Amino acid sequence: MIDGNEKCIVIIGSGFAAYQLVKSIRRANQEQAIMIITAGSGDDYVKPELSHVFSKKLTAQDMVKQSGADFAAEHNITLMKNTCVDGINRTEKTVSCQGIEIAYENLVLATGAQSFLPFVDGDAANDIITLNSLEEYQQSQAKLAAAKSVLVVGAGLVGTEIAMDLAIADYKVILSDRADALLPSLLPEFVSSQLYQTMRKQGIELQLGNELSCMTRIETGIAVSFKNGHSTMVDIVLCAAGLKPNTALANDAGLVVNRGIVVDKQLSTSDPHIFAIGDCAEIEGKHLAFLQPIILSANALAKTLTGSVTEVMLPAMLVKVKTPLYPIQLSGNTTASDSRWQVELTASGMTAKAFDRDEVLMGFVVTQANMPEAFKLLRLLPKVMN
Repeated sequence: MIDGNEKCIVIIGSGFAAYQLVKSIRRANQEQAIMIITAGSGDDYVKPELSHVFSKKLTAQDMVKQSGADFAAEHNITLMKNTCVDGINRTEKTVSCQGIEIAYENLVLATGAQSFLPFVDGDAANDIITLNSLEEYQQSQAKLAAAKSVLVVGAGLVGTEIAMDLAIADYKVILSDRADALLPSLLPEFVSSQLYQTMRKQGIELQLGNELSCMTRIETGIAVSFKNGHSTMVDIVLCAAGLKPNTALANDAGLVVNRGIVVDKQLSTSDPHIFAIGDCAEIEGKHLAFLQPIILSANALAKTLTGSVTEVMLPAMLVKVKTPLYPIQLSGNTTASDSRWQVELTASGMTAKAFDRDEVLMGFVVTQANMPEAFKLLRLLPKVMN
């Protein structure tokens, strides 16, 4: 067993949430023992850049800001890379890693999320590529560089960003989704339709209200067919159809799990010595897989872990849709069926405000040249979590 007398914070995972937490702890306490256990390399990179590797011509190595070893040295932590955690013993307060028992005083699960993969028939179904981590991009970058045509499955935030980036980089692109509109969980139809027109002008083929049903290997690539009978050929199928929080470790340890690992406002799980943060966590029923709530969560949890119990407070937060040919920013409730919209539309952009039944601002969307208005409107929205 690694020394259990030391009051060690053990963090499982090395993504954005884990490393933000390390930085926040170090601002409060330079000496606190911290160990990171990760199945990957532990290299530090900016994950949102994965949506723009094609137009920026970035390799996986280009994306690395700092190696895992250098990050560990700079922040005075122990890094166990390429190491899988087999289980958590809550009674003994240890985690098992390939025959080694590691003691913790407090344990943080930053296990992230994995890409959702739809069920597809055909002998090429296992050839679907995902871009949810640096490692996944590294595994697929040679194939992607050699490809000329790509089917992107999923017209949510990440899928739409990737599809536009591929088109900017001169790939032939098809974007499909079972939903009838782009970004249906974020945008009202009148904004989504503007983005739709921009994507079509870019040459992107949009298969909305349609689902991929079969992928078959052929000599020249992959033959794909859809549930409406449409079929075509592409070099690559890339899926960005949403995320599933990685909850297996928590579930096996007997922690309360819903869609994500259930935590309270202190990010504490059903075990007072185990916390969860980032894409794997469900905070008071909310799954907030964006950078700003993760940063605020890391700041609060660092205080709790260093002796000053702190609850996460989340203000209204801005979501940036990084589609450079039609850039969008939004916040609040932008898809409620009973909202009243006030829309100002000019040749250079749109400002759309959503009001509730009491005429209180509940959300907004700004596009193109109107985006600077977002910060003024953001201050008028209610907090996400008090």
